[in-house]
Amino acid sequence: MQFNKPLRRGVLQKRYKRFLADIDFGDGQITTVHCPNTGAMTGCAEPGFDAYCSLSDNKKRKYSHTWELSRTKEGEFIAVNTGCANTLAGELLNSELIPELSSWSELRAEKKYGQENSRIDWWGIDPNGNECFVEVKSVTLAEGKHGYFPDAVSQRAHKHLHELMHVVDEGHRAVQLYMVMHTGIESVSPAKHIDPKYAELCIKAAEHGVEFYAVKCVINEKEIRLERPVAVRL
Repeated sequence: MQFNKPLRRGVLQKRYKRFLADIDFGDGQITTVHCPNTGAMTGCAEPGFDAYCSLSDNKKRKYSHTWELSRTKEGEFIAVNTGCANTLAGELLNSELIPELSSWSELRAEKKYGQENSRIDWWGIDPNGNECFVEVKSVTLAEGKHGYFPDAVSQRAHKHLHELMHVVDEGHRAVQLYMVMHTGIESVSPAKHIDPKYAELCIKAAEHGVEFYAVKCVINEKEIRLERPVAVRL
């Protein structure tokens, strides 16, 4: 996916109230922008990081800028707009990058499923006629070259794993797909040191038949695109 217009580059001052961030674009004032990420954003929102924002032409918007990317002091790009992960997952399922996740038909996003009236990020039919349910997670927390999910305790992520295990019980394929949205990350693991329950559930889910995959993305101020699979280490 390419950005429709050049992103505006500034320096992050602070992120607050979950949906807001203050950016210094070097024009003599501080601009408040929309933050499309409700998570903890650990390691993604440090004051002094470069911040890249898109600009909307919609005059009805209270904040015309949307924060899209961060760049760390080490020069690594991070896609902070969580919507990008789902979009790229859709592109992945229409590609041959991961053979086990290719040649699917009838792809649908946000399909209702499960015992708790959830919505699966992607659903499709594989070449063998199996229904496939894909839960997508954006991985941005890096420690060295290793990525972790989640970056805070997540009851929602626990629920999704339970739902995926139920999908397997019903005779379908269930996939946990990690989209690596940090250019410094080379492998992915559940964040046992942050959310031990989630890490335990991942091992249980894998033993139950849930499939785990991770894909690294190229990220820069012009585009975000699929690069290659990376290892998931449970």
